[in-house]
Amino acid sequence: MSFCFLSCRWILPTWIFKKDQFDNLEKHTQWGIDVLEKYIKFVKERTEIEINYAKQLRNLSKKYQPKKNSKEEDEYKYSSCQAFLATLNEMNDYAGQHEVVSENMTSQITAELARYVQELKQERKMHFHDGRKAQQHIETCWKQLESSKRRFERDCKEADRAQQYFEKMDADINVTKADVEKARQQAQLRHQMAEESKAEYSSTLQRFNHEQHDHYHTHIPNIFQKIQEMEERRIIRIGESMKTFAEVDRQVIPIIGKCLDEITKAAESIDQKHDSQLVVEAFKSGFEPPGDVDFEDFTQPIKRTVSDSSLSNSKDGKPESRFSSKSKGKLWPFIKKNKLSLKLITLNMQVWNLMEGGGPEDFSNLPPEQRRKKLQQKVDELNRDIQKEIDQRDALTKMKDVYIKNPQMGDAASVDHKLAELAQNLEKLRLEAQKFEGWLAEVEGRLPARTEPARRQSGMYEPQNTLTVNNCAQDRESSPDGSYTEEPSQESEVKVPAPEFDDEFDDEEPLPTIGTCKALYTFEGQNEGTISVSEGETLFVIEEDKGDGWTRIRRNEDEEGYVPTSYVEVFLEKNAKGAMTYI
Repeated sequence: MSFCFLSCRWILPTWIFKKDQFDNLEKHTQWGIDVLEKYIKFVKERTEIEINYAKQLRNLSKKYQPKKNSKEEDEYKYSSCQAFLATLNEMNDYAGQHEVVSENMTSQITAELARYVQELKQERKMHFHDGRKAQQHIETCWKQLESSKRRFERDCKEADRAQQYFEKMDADINVTKADVEKARQQAQLRHQMAEESKAEYSSTLQRFNHEQHDHYHTHIPNIFQKIQEMEERRIIRIGESMKTFAEVDRQVIPIIGKCLDEITKAAESIDQKHDSQLVVEAFKSGFEPPGDVDFEDFTQPIKRTVSDSSLSNSKDGKPESRFSSKSKGKLWPFIKKNKLSLKLITLNMQVWNLMEGGGPEDFSNLPPEQRRKKLQQKVDELNRDIQKEIDQRDALTKMKDVYIKNPQMGDAASVDHKLAELAQNLEKLRLEAQKFEGWLAEVEGRLPARTEPARRQSGMYEPQNTLTVNNCAQDRESSPDGSYTEEPSQESEVKVPAPEFDDEFDDEEPLPTIGTCKALYTFEGQNEGTISVSEGETLFVIEEDKGDGWTRIRRNEDEEGYVPTSYVEVFLEKNAKGAMTYI
């Protein structure tokens, strides 16, 4: 019997074992991750642009903000400047919204996608690891099948040769019976081995077919399904991120719209009439318009008359006009025809500003309205300084109380020096404030005249009471055509007195004593008109406080002056103004 098992070879399709599908999927999923990382990089660069833009907007807004304690700060009282300031503030808020966009994109897109990419890489790695494992398993099964098939083929060939040898030996008459039996037994053994190989091959083949069926119908489809689901989740995730990208911008649009609405509102609030009125108030001088110019009749051999708003000379060339606060009419500084008066006023103002670093302390060089504003500003500034000193004193007092109650926290005596220093500063500021309040009251008409202590305090800053102007060409001759000509060869002087003073102050008789006083503190009288006193010293009162914070006292016939009322305890005589004691 001849066994031919070669025709039983099982040939599988070659495409089953190709790895190109896995390779293609691996390349495609890696490309998907690269796309996701590219989008993350795009969003990250967008956030950096938003941050830089917000930073530049903030720097721009800060650059054009008014500087504190500068001239620019005063300009922002006008509505147009206030609108510009509002625009700068809104631009600052506008920049803040771009920062919000950057922060939200970073937290909601960049960070989330970066974390998702790491998870996606791990999942992809796991799926392809399972695919390679399944591929290796089916290849191992195929190798086992090939091995059992080759063994079955080899055993079949051996059995076939053994059978042919047995038949040859059996037909040969020269071969002994023992050799024939031996050949027969060998043929049967080979046939038995072939049958066993056949059974093993059949079993291996059935097992391989089962594994192959599971591989291509269960394992590989499941792996491909998981890879597909992973890829679809990636696509969905990048789509959701793009929606978030747009939503983050959309969320700040209402706030940005409000910023733009506020800018529009600020622009609409500009009031040109109000700004014009502020200019009028800022530069209003308070001078009254000049009176009518008197007619000067040159046909009569008489002296030329002088009106309230013009200057002229008498025949001998001496000035007859004086500019003082007691004159009925004041010079109008904007009149163009009276050129000489304008020059004198300009020169006078320059002298005032050059004296003592820019003018007298009481701003008497300024027009009435400007002087009132300057004094009010000074009073407000001093009140703010006083409040600041009071706050520091209260804080130190509380600290001292804490130290007294809890000595382990600090030494209470260490605060006394600072408290004493604050008390001195506070007293100086109060005296200064009282002085400027007195001048302000004088300007506003609350006081009839300037008080003596205030005059004495500011006397050291006041300029000379006259101003000499040479070569003013006071004498003017009438030309044939009726115009005036000036004579440069003649010299004259025009004396312009300073603000009003009591001309009889130095010549007044000594004032009578109206009481006594006791010095509570030591006072160093450094300004003109003041007097130094020592603590506990008793002196005579010759003029009580008139509301300006100063009391006039006398030590002897040669020494008298003003001291702060708060530094002395005053005892007025009964026949002066009733029995009265105050500090």
